[in-house]
Amino acid sequence: MHNQLETLRQFISTSNYIVFFGGAGVSTESGIPDFRSVDGLYSQKYKYPPERIVSRSFFMSNTADYYDFHKARLLHMDAKPNPAHIKLAELEKIGKLKAVITQNIDGLHQSAGSVKVLELHGSVYRNFCMECGLNYEVKFISGSEGVPHCSCGGVIKPDVVLFEEALDDDVMVESIMHIKNADMLIIGGTSLGVYPAAGLLNYYRGSKLVLINKSETPWDERADLVINGSIGEVLNAIVL
Repeated sequence: MHNQLETLRQFISTSNYIVFFGGAGVSTESGIPDFRSVDGLYSQKYKYPPERIVSRSFFMSNTADYYDFHKARLLHMDAKPNPAHIKLAELEKIGKLKAVITQNIDGLHQSAGSVKVLELHGSVYRNFCMECGLNYEVKFISGSEGVPHCSCGGVIKPDVVLFEEALDDDVMVESIMHIKNADMLIIGGTSLGVYPAAGLLNYYRGSKLVLINKSETPWDERADLVINGSIGEVLNAIVL
């Protein structure tokens, strides 16, 4: 892996517009379970299949059951940024990294100090009333009994993109812009199996496409550098 790390270091040193595209594997190293791995949420037994619970139709028809799952499995307020989050924030601080595009909803990139974070699937830290639009902090959600309601009586919904919901147009447009402008694109902690998010990579036109993931991905053959390993360990090994 030494040669791969040296190539990664050279790529970073010769780039001025790096974009990072990350998935659940970035957060699992902070103790947050993903959905699709052997130990992921999809493999665990619940009253309803997790993939059904995190859908718009289920939220609307079984709101109490959704919130039981949301509070127990999607809120990880004690989780801390890991070396991957920290290194990316450092890259942004020195002007190399221009944007983090993440599929995660846990806010750990911001906790590590990253400023330009594009959250494709929203964030559990933002919540809003479905009737009046009033915003609520995550502590209000975690501290509520049953289904959280607004002062107006409306149901509060986490600002996360559920199945059957479209990704935010503004976030998508800005993500595409950054990927098009990037002279280096680092993809980390994702199997690239979730669309339309994974389709964003088709907009990259540069020659330094780096894939860092513990397992193979459909994009490995198209990458300029593939490193199979822990995203935190790999990035932490890079001396800026």
